[in-house]
Amino acid sequence: MQRIRGVARDYAWGSVDAIPSLLQTEPPGGPVAELWFGTHPDGPASLADVDGDVDLRTHVAADPVGALGEDVAARFGAQLPYLLKLIAPAQPLSLQVHPTRERAQERFVAENAAGIPFDAPHRNYRDANHKPELVYALTTFQAMCGFRAPRRAAELLAGLDPPLAQHLHAMLRAAPTADGVRAAFTYLLDTTTRPSPEQVHAVADACARRLADWSPSPRADETVVHLAESYPGDPGVVVSLLLNPVTLQPGDALFVPAGGVHAYLSGLGVEIMAASDNVLRAGLTPKHVDVAEMLECVDYVAAPPIRIAPETFHGATHMFYAPVEDFELAVTTLDGADCHGLPLPGRGPRILLCLDGRIELESEHDSTVLTCGDAVFVRADEGHLHGHGSGTLVQADVP
Repeated sequence: MQRIRGVARDYAWGSVDAIPSLLQTEPPGGPVAELWFGTHPDGPASLADVDGDVDLRTHVAADPVGALGEDVAARFGAQLPYLLKLIAPAQPLSLQVHPTRERAQERFVAENAAGIPFDAPHRNYRDANHKPELVYALTTFQAMCGFRAPRRAAELLAGLDPPLAQHLHAMLRAAPTADGVRAAFTYLLDTTTRPSPEQVHAVADACARRLADWSPSPRADETVVHLAESYPGDPGVVVSLLLNPVTLQPGDALFVPAGGVHAYLSGLGVEIMAASDNVLRAGLTPKHVDVAEMLECVDYVAAPPIRIAPETFHGATHMFYAPVEDFELAVTTLDGADCHGLPLPGRGPRILLCLDGRIELESEHDSTVLTCGDAVFVRADEGHLHGHGSGTLVQADVP
């Protein structure tokens, strides 16, 4: 087993204290939006017990079959197919979508051929991978994900007086289908039709007035008002009326497939995704926005958010199986009752992060003790795992 240290990301939308408080570390004085555990080239985890510049990416690449297992190495190459994160938005993230693997491969090659540097702010594709993701809530976690039914979105717009709201209402009433959703979404975001800040302000003000009187959806209007405070004049404020609201309670999990429009609003969670950093943004952000590329990647079919129900093993582990081949997530809570050690599910290359307590891990060849904030990489050739003690572990592995 190899102890690892996560790589912190100080994105402006991050909480100053949520992740440090969880892991019982000193706040750095600025935002800690994410903490990465993986081998992605933009932020590979460091090896905690090794001197020098060797990181987890280098460690895995030196012996991919031993570290990943023959099957995983054959399918995904010489690096981990997943990226495990802690994520703590204190204000809304960007309105975004992730590409399919086929789109990512095509556009990654095109951007390379165009000579766009990997670290260029205007680069869209930093790797050739898709980025389906699953977020597991540690606190109440608010998000928007996927499109509402067109008729429901039209109902929310119907009670608003500003001309922009009425125009969108007419579009959805004329075509209460995926085509109507596409038309309304594109109208709001395309550079040739997007509304002015004043038009966006008018809709936000109307939602605020409706909240004070009678609202058909206080939650939808509250989201508009909240987004308008964080990103005044941004068309993404109005886009929120087209999207499904999501509230995750601790222990709930949400899956976001390729093409799924989403934005995380607040909370603290564990996130696992395919090993990619391809994010196409269209609003609610000061970062690079490429509306045309984002619109090409969106799935416009209205559907409820995909909540993943766990399967339970040994009464202690909740397994979340996402409909992808890149990752799965396990959350295990030990209470100290099993002195012989509890078998931990999963196989292949695993990353385990201790969220609280004190837990001893044993593989077929090694053992280590984890306390709050400790993380470890377990190679495929270390075989089965058992856990002793009391506390909570999250585990990333490959199906």
